[in-house]
Amino acid sequence: MVCKTELINGYPGTSAGMAEAENETAKYAAWFNEKRLHSSIGYLPPVEYEQAYQEAHKTATTNPVAA
Repeated sequence: MVCKTELINGYPGTSAGMAEAENETAKYAAWFNEKRLHSSIGYLPPVEYEQAYQEAHKTATTNPVAA
């Protein structure tokens, strides 16, 4: 993600700066990873797709039998 200079350096007369840039970047990353709908995975958010994948691919190693 590219941060705009205005966000990092602050708008004239505001206290915006690196803290705000970090906050906005974190919000964007959370949206991108947890909420956006992705067409190539059936219009699911990536986190939901990953959870469904993990559930579908649980193996016997989660309950190993003593040898």
